[in-house]
Amino acid sequence: MSSKSKARILVVEDESLIRWDLMFRLEEAGFEVVEAGSAAEATQILEGNDDIRAVFTDIQMPGKMDGLALAHYVRKRWPPTVIIIASGNMVGFDELPDNVALFSKPYDWDKWPKLLNSIMAQLA
Repeated sequence: MSSKSKARILVVEDESLIRWDLMFRLEEAGFEVVEAGSAAEATQILEGNDDIRAVFTDIQMPGKMDGLALAHYVRKRWPPTVIIIASGNMVGFDELPDNVALFSKPYDWDKWPKLLNSIMAQLA
């Protein structure tokens, strides 16, 4: 991807070392990455930026809104946004908004290329 055509992805993760690792991997894959340490911070970023095309969020978050609630909010407010939810716990499919990708924790980096290809295909 050229710098002018880089898709922007928002990484929402409260654990800074994990967030930085995700950001590095996504930047290496050609994405422009924006970061948030909570769902509340993520909603502020999303409201102020109309060019974020994907959201990668952990479920467990500090504050009143967790990553699952954030995913529902994003799906309702910005329907075409690609959503990837990360969780170390089992999540019932009935709890998820439509059309999301799940990435289990601890992260299996061998599955990372497949996830990135899926994101890029949805953004194309």
